[in-house]
Amino acid sequence: MAGMDAPVKSLPPIFTAHLFPMLEAKLIELLQGLAPEDWEKQTLAPKWKVKDVAAHLLDTQIRKLAAARHGYKPENSKKLSSAKLVTLINSLNAEGVRQYRRLSPGELISRMETASRQSAKYHRALDPFGTAMFPVSWAGEEESANWFDTAREFTERWHHQQQIRLAVDKPGIMTREFYFPVLDCFMRALPYSYRNVSAKSGTLAQFNISGECGGSWHLFRDGGAWTLIASPAGEKISEVAIPQEIAWRIFTKGIEPDVARTQVRVTGDEAIGGHILKMISIVG
Repeated sequence: MAGMDAPVKSLPPIFTAHLFPMLEAKLIELLQGLAPEDWEKQTLAPKWKVKDVAAHLLDTQIRKLAAARHGYKPENSKKLSSAKLVTLINSLNAEGVRQYRRLSPGELISRMETASRQSAKYHRALDPFGTAMFPVSWAGEEESANWFDTAREFTERWHHQQQIRLAVDKPGIMTREFYFPVLDCFMRALPYSYRNVSAKSGTLAQFNISGECGGSWHLFRDGGAWTLIASPAGEKISEVAIPQEIAWRIFTKGIEPDVARTQVRVTGDEAIGGHILKMISIVG
């Protein structure tokens, strides 16, 4: 890479397929323990209560399985612009929530148990390095490897379950086993999120997420592009520290940037470091 004496390694793949059964079991246990009034409690998602989030989790699982088994896709998302893709996803999500929130809690859970088993089996059977059915659009990819799409799916299952847990005041699932892969996947959006942010070639922005589930990510400016590298290199111009408690909320629109900024520490170039508060690692 430009401005470096030796080549550096890019980030390794994220393997999450083996974690789905455990994460889904925690979801089913959570839903089974909800009181009737819990289902109508408000979540971080402004338009969704607990039952809406549960309905969304069931809907997206069923939709993905339908696409995988039968090739059913409502529209070829690869040919859509970013704006049209967001519109399509939001429309599909709203339709799915309307459909599945009509179910009784018991029926919703029963269907979720079946879909979760089938989904976990599907992801375990994929060649992690094969081409994914859907690219990870929030990372700017037009074609993704299965491991990345599976990790993206894992972040969806994790962060929506976490939304429910916060709403009903149940212990979270912020263990390193589950949460670090989520953070690692979210941070793969950095190069795309920073694509219009200029810096001198050979400079580095470092992002630290504190806590036992966190880590450090290094964004290197190589010529006219940013790339994530496995270890620091070049001239560090900015360093950011984000508490793990709010990191996932920043990247999923679960906290206002100005509120998050009061808890985030930026050293060095404020414009470079602070730009991460605008990063979104979901579609919609």
